[in-house]
Amino acid sequence: MPSAAPPPLPASAPPSASERAAAARPRRRGAAPRWADRAFGALAGAGLFAAGVTFAELGRPGGTEIGLDGANVAHAEGLSVEQAKLLRDELDESPDRPLLLGGESIARVSRLASPSVVHIESTYRDDDGGMVEETGSGVLIRHPRWADVHTGRLFVVTNRHVVAGAETPGSGNVDLRLADGHTVRPMKVWTDQATDLAVLEIANRDLPAIHFGNSDALEIGHFVLALGSPFGLDRSVTLGIVSAKGRRRLDLGTEDLINQDFLQTDAAINPGNSGGPLIDLRGRLVGINTAIASSSGGSEGIGFSIPSNLVRRVFDELLTHGRVRRAYLGVQLDSGFDRRSLANVGLDRLYGARVQVVKPNTPAADAGLRRNDVVLKFGTVEVQDLDHLINLVSLTPVGERVQLTVLRDRREVPMTLVLAERPDPRPRR
Repeated sequence: MPSAAPPPLPASAPPSASERAAAARPRRRGAAPRWADRAFGALAGAGLFAAGVTFAELGRPGGTEIGLDGANVAHAEGLSVEQAKLLRDELDESPDRPLLLGGESIARVSRLASPSVVHIESTYRDDDGGMVEETGSGVLIRHPRWADVHTGRLFVVTNRHVVAGAETPGSGNVDLRLADGHTVRPMKVWTDQATDLAVLEIANRDLPAIHFGNSDALEIGHFVLALGSPFGLDRSVTLGIVSAKGRRRLDLGTEDLINQDFLQTDAAINPGNSGGPLIDLRGRLVGINTAIASSSGGSEGIGFSIPSNLVRRVFDELLTHGRVRRAYLGVQLDSGFDRRSLANVGLDRLYGARVQVVKPNTPAADAGLRRNDVVLKFGTVEVQDLDHLINLVSLTPVGERVQLTVLRDRREVPMTLVLAERPDPRPRR
């Protein structure tokens, strides 16, 4: 029996003047919230997410409020006034407690790094002609070639997706709010699509720039701090650890992000943190916060940062050559190389990258690579998979002579090749 049709909805009242004005405002992504009704967007580990922020009373499922009966009230241990005074005096007289010293250390690191953090707002028109506002973060960096505080040059490193709509002249505006309270606009912008990084030059000023750390020296479990403007709340600091290294093959909603080698952290990263620094406990840059894996669009303890050694190379290439020159082998790799293939090639565990096609007149062809060769080592580094090999090759300086170890007919064969620059500046797998 067919179900009855739902009752008609009551006619809505015509929009008020304030509602019409609100509809005409630019759409915001990752912007500072109007707490009850703002939606946010962020590049996230499982795609592009939109997250609304609302503050509401917590209750039981179904909306039943939790009553203030004895079963639901947590009771503090009773203390007399005299007992409280003795405990307070004891705490005041123990300044060398490890947790207290650790907190003081984190406060000093935050104080060192915070002045180098930049709040970014970019405005541009989308394909439909509507205005879009993006917010994110960035970090001040000086290049060794122009490092003098008074006569040098000053740069902001951030994610490309934070400024992507306004990166070309006339396409939009990028406003950078600095720690000294000034808002400036970049004089020049360089971007690299394959790593989602951007470098913006601003007029030199007396502000401390962050120093690069060595992301390769990070170990899982090391403490890190994430700084930025989550939901527009600039100069926020969160604490976490390095949860994993070498995260690749993340679906970030774009095929252009080729060089993936992310650090994973549980430091809270939210919309607006994109482009901000991940620092170690020495206040050095070890990553650029880029993405989150989330079902809600907010932090769920899985954030991803571009490692600083990759950032440093892209930074140097963009400023030296205006683009990132990438080396290549000249092969097509087998994405179907998996555990079922191990017996056929003679491996007892899954690692390496199998060659499917060798293109003529390329470094691979000149070195003698063949179809079905499995590249086991690139230099002294063991190749984990094809994405790892792509990163190793494309981020090695053009013209460098590299030793490869390949598995051919169940035997390891050493070979040497000289890397050439990829003809297409946009690398493709």
